[in-house]
Amino acid sequence: MAEKRRILVGMSGGVDSSAAALLLQRQGWEVGGLTFQLWDNPDGSCGTQQDVQDAANVCARLGIPHYVVDFRQQFREQVIDRFVDCYIKGLTPNPCVECNRAIKFGAFLDKAEELGYGYIATGHYGRVGQSPEDGRYHLLMAEEDSKDQSYVLYSLTQRQLARMVLPLYGYTKPQVRELAREAGLPVHAKKDSQDICFVPDGDVYAFLCRTTGRTPPQGDFIDREGNCLGRHQGTWRYTIGQRRGLGVGFGQRMFVCGINPQAGTVTLTAGEGLFSNVLLADELNFIECDWPAGPTRVTAKIRYAARPAAATLFPLEHGRVRVEFDAPQRAITPGQAVVFYQGRRVFGGGRILAGKASV
Repeated sequence: MAEKRRILVGMSGGVDSSAAALLLQRQGWEVGGLTFQLWDNPDGSCGTQQDVQDAANVCARLGIPHYVVDFRQQFREQVIDRFVDCYIKGLTPNPCVECNRAIKFGAFLDKAEELGYGYIATGHYGRVGQSPEDGRYHLLMAEEDSKDQSYVLYSLTQRQLARMVLPLYGYTKPQVRELAREAGLPVHAKKDSQDICFVPDGDVYAFLCRTTGRTPPQGDFIDREGNCLGRHQGTWRYTIGQRRGLGVGFGQRMFVCGINPQAGTVTLTAGEGLFSNVLLADELNFIECDWPAGPTRVTAKIRYAARPAAATLFPLEHGRVRVEFDAPQRAITPGQAVVFYQGRRVFGGGRILAGKASV
């Protein structure tokens, strides 16, 4: 009898990763579960002690081994500290993308190999494929667009993709919950995480103040010509595209279109200044190639919930790219991830540095 292939599933304590472990077990894999302990606060929504216990309960139900890795220090240094630093610099980071890059996939495969597992799996909705022509691995969007999570997986490397299995491809969320319920998994009705795990109440400003022990100074709201429109309560309170919570009445709807912590200003517009047709990006990872040889047609998503928009990608020096959109995009936000697609394949992605009418 052929030896079973061994696979380690990233177990978050949620229904998706639990169903992934269940499906792989039914497919004949020898399955183990690995949980990263990331956060001490019991009110968090990912990587807490309660999540560790939920994952352990699922593994016990499935009769598979469960491993726990304490990554709280790495999570603070590489995700939380970076998150705080980005806000101080006027950027709006995506900590889930950074956690996947630096923690969950940066360490996951290494730990699996250390434990004797040849493959890794998660409960993300997407698919891994391989080209028969050159053997290169590809990351594809999930079959159901509303559940597609390829945006947060763009940082996967060829080494990681070669060992990656995403068993939920082709399933809908109701089907996944029903699978878990029928199998008696105790997390089948557990709610999905919605907020930043270390800011469960959604109050980013209060979190930043607590973490840094200070509050940002007040400054001027200005228009795009530099005219003062009023006073703001600190740059940490604002993100590109924000309309609510400005704290000042302007007689018309105004939106944040620029944040300059050095000057202490927040730039507002009635709407026209929100649209940009060009962005710069760095911290890039390409899946379909090592580096683009020249201008490349793609579609690009500038945030998780955005629709992919037609664009041309131009490689630059110093590990950067310029992206020119066919049509202007609303509220391109420095610090967020931009992810490139060709059809349903993820071409690559990176971090937005700037978005302007021309760069």
